[in-house]
Amino acid sequence: MTRLASLIIAAAIATVAATAPLANAAEVAGVKVDETARTATTDLVLNGAGLRKKLFFKVYVAALYVPRKTGNTGEILDSREPRRVTLQLLRDLDADSFVGALKEGLRLNHSDSELAVLKQDIDQFELIMRKVGNAKEGDRVVLDFTADGTAVGFNGLARGNIAGAAFGRALLKVWIGDKPVDPELKRALMGG
Repeated sequence: MTRLASLIIAAAIATVAATAPLANAAEVAGVKVDETARTATTDLVLNGAGLRKKLFFKVYVAALYVPRKTGNTGEILDSREPRRVTLQLLRDLDADSFVGALKEGLRLNHSDSELAVLKQDIDQFELIMRKVGNAKEGDRVVLDFTADGTAVGFNGLARGNIAGAAFGRALLKVWIGDKPVDPELKRALMGG
C-alpha cells in the first residue's frame, strides 16, 4: 500500500470516528447519559439532561428524550409522539419520599380541580411506585410517554402503565412545567 493510500484510509477512519454518534457522549454528575433512546416504536434524541438537587443533596440525574430537539416546553407537553424521561438515582430513596416528591411536583403545576380529574391516575402511579419499593443509589426509573399512556420501568423491567395521555402530560410538568421541582434542571432538560 502506498503512503498516499494509507493517508487517505487514515483520514477516512478519522472522519467516520469524528462524525459517528457517541452512545454516551453526555455526562452529568459522573453519570453517562445516552444521546439516543429507543421506545417500542420510535428512536428518540436527548433533548437535555441535568442534576436534581434538594438542598445540598444530589438526588438524581434526569434526561429528557424526544423525537426532535426543541426548546419549546409546550411542544413537548402537547406532543402525541413518544417521549421519555429517565431518572438515574444518586442516593437511596424510600418509596414515601419518591412518591411524595412527585406528588408535590404535580400539586405545584395543577389546580385542585385538575388534580381531582387526575386522581385515579395519580393513585395508580403511586401504587406502581410503591410496588417498586425503596430505590437505591444507581437504580434507574424510565417513564415513557405516548398518546396511549405512561409506561413505568425500573432497572430495565416494565412495572406498569397508566392509560391516556393526560397523566403523562401532567407528570412531565413536574420537570418542565411552569413551576418545575427544580428550575435549573428544567433549563438543562430543555437544552439550556
